[in-house]
Amino acid sequence: MTARELDAAGITEPRLRDAYTHCRRLNARHGRTYFLATRLLPPERRPAVHALYGFARHADDIVDVCDGDLRRLADGGTERRAAALDRLGDDLAHGLAGGTGAAPVTVALADTSRRYGIEHRHFTDFLGSMRSDLTVTEYADYGALRTYMHGSAAVIGLQMVPVLGTVVPREEAAPYAAELGVAFQLTNFLRDVGEDLDRGRIYVPQDLLAAHGVDRDLLRHCRDTGRTETRVVDALRAFEALTRAAYDRAAPGVPLLDPVTRPCIRTAFVLYRGILDAVAADGWAVLHRRAVVPRRRRALTAADGLLRVTAARLATRRRPPDSPGTTAASSARTKEAM
Repeated sequence: MTARELDAAGITEPRLRDAYTHCRRLNARHGRTYFLATRLLPPERRPAVHALYGFARHADDIVDVCDGDLRRLADGGTERRAAALDRLGDDLAHGLAGGTGAAPVTVALADTSRRYGIEHRHFTDFLGSMRSDLTVTEYADYGALRTYMHGSAAVIGLQMVPVLGTVVPREEAAPYAAELGVAFQLTNFLRDVGEDLDRGRIYVPQDLLAAHGVDRDLLRHCRDTGRTETRVVDALRAFEALTRAAYDRAAPGVPLLDPVTRPCIRTAFVLYRGILDAVAADGWAVLHRRAVVPRRRRALTAADGLLRVTAARLATRRRPPDSPGTTAASSARTKEAM
């Protein structure tokens, strides 16, 4: 976290500054695409986004890498992970109640929640989905997966809405933000099929796999041998279609955001959706390696985002003092095309 961002956000207490800085490091290390997009936000809003992401990343790390065992969930490590999540939840509850959290991620998150009025139930729902990852290894159908993703992804979008700001009442933008969180996570599921399989989990719905003659054994065989079966590719294509549909449902929400934050979310939208193109360009080899958006495309998308940021900030400076600003009345004048 740069001092400029912390100063702009009015974060002055040394322990708080350290906590936010810790969250920023997590974001920079684990979320390259999202970290790049976050840099397009006004400086005063970046610390809050890093706090939200840092907490989510920390919880996810407890589930996936605690005790250093990525392949086995039903062992002694599961109980230790569950205990670690419980401690994290208790620490956050204490912080949200006005106490002082122990972990840097809870210190920063509790402060962000107070500053932006984020509903506590979103954090409770998130931790519930993280706990389910310790024991649930597959999902019967898309409906079951969506139930899981409410806590693991949709609530992340809902947490972001107060930080980003809107030109309509929050409740109008909320469903789109939740859907974009789902689209991002579905993209991660497609990109990380092989890595998740090593953790014992399959997020592609079982009925979708079965419809193409695919099961866990076949996925494991392909992962172990380096082969890519046609029926596996067909199943992955079907899952990609579900993911693109989520992006289509989320897209109308971007123009509902505060003009100065739209470039950030638009950039994340374009880059994450670009992962789907990268998966196809790589021959659907997600069981063997991660697909990545080419650097040139990332750079061009980021440059476009910077231009949009500049235009939005100039428009804000030119706005008359009595302008309705970020009200619903101004939305028609401030909406921009995707």
